[in-house]
Amino acid sequence: MNYNRSIVGETICNASIQDVWDVWTTEKGITSFFAPAANIELMVDGKYEILFNPNGKPGFRGAEGVRILAIQPHKMLAFTWNAPPHLSEVSKQWTHVVIRFEEISTEKTKVTLHHDGWGTGDQWDDAFEYFTDAWLKIVFPQLKYRFDNGPVDWDNPPDLSCCS
Repeated sequence: MNYNRSIVGETICNASIQDVWDVWTTEKGITSFFAPAANIELMVDGKYEILFNPNGKPGFRGAEGVRILAIQPHKMLAFTWNAPPHLSEVSKQWTHVVIRFEEISTEKTKVTLHHDGWGTGDQWDDAFEYFTDAWLKIVFPQLKYRFDNGPVDWDNPPDLSCCS
């Protein structure tokens, strides 16, 4: 068993580090690529809730209760993360995500993700697989799409299955 497993990924955005930082750290930014709604308080222990189903009942709206762990402006954002409700054994527990930002040029920024804190067992394995796909095949492609094509239209989201 791998007790130290992590999800690691990176992408290059065609945008300045300031613009990439802003999309990860503001409600307006998050809703332009990640989910249709968010509650963000950009401070340590502030909210970092990403709401995929904002009209759902509490506990079924998305990443509810998620908190910011650390901030280093334009360099790093760390937050807790939880599993979806269908993974009931692990959904009330927290993993952690670190997003790092690196300026490649004035209009190119590398974004690196490191998601760890995984337990062991079937539901932990399911959560790990679920988030490997979610981060690398959905979130990162939508982030790139946002800078290449504009904000995601949540009523008609792009099919990015070709690009993951």
